[in-house]
Amino acid sequence: MIKQAEFVTSVVSVADLPNDNFDHFLLLGRSNVGKSSLINAVTNRKGLARVSQTPGKTITLNLYLLNESLYLVDAPGYGYAKRSKTQSLSFLKMIKEYIKYNGHLKKIILLIDFNVGPTIDDLNLYIELQKIDIELIIVATKYDKVKSSYRMKQQKIIESKFFDGQKMYITSSATKYGIEKLINEVFMNE
Repeated sequence: MIKQAEFVTSVVSVADLPNDNFDHFLLLGRSNVGKSSLINAVTNRKGLARVSQTPGKTITLNLYLLNESLYLVDAPGYGYAKRSKTQSLSFLKMIKEYIKYNGHLKKIILLIDFNVGPTIDDLNLYIELQKIDIELIIVATKYDKVKSSYRMKQQKIIESKFFDGQKMYITSSATKYGIEKLINEVFMNE
């Protein structure tokens, strides 16, 4: 159970990270995949991470300290069409440097939309993340957006897009489906 959660800081460089020894769990995903909603659901705090109706609002790495023991790090979403090429490249550079030079990064959590399924951008990033020796977890969000009669079929389709044995969680921030399992197995298992 996550008893304590607070926003600590926003950074654009590894040099700006807090000087402590807490583990970092990085959240990656498309713009509008539900990263902020997932943070709020996991921490059971409605307004901890600002949820926007406009995709692409996050432009920094936002650090949330959970249980005074680990950081959940929200990265800017990718695949947002209204961002300039320069802005997209600077975000990509920031995230690559964060992954490469942050010795405290323990898990990367790639969010995909259960309703949409993994996009080409999601799958390309997934392949790139295979090259990094850091645990990778897939979290499918927005489970509640799919009709119950279609969910099993959609889950099989999504699972077929990833390597065998890939750890995946299916969640809904709106209904809290899968949130407790995600907390217990990913965040509390440290």
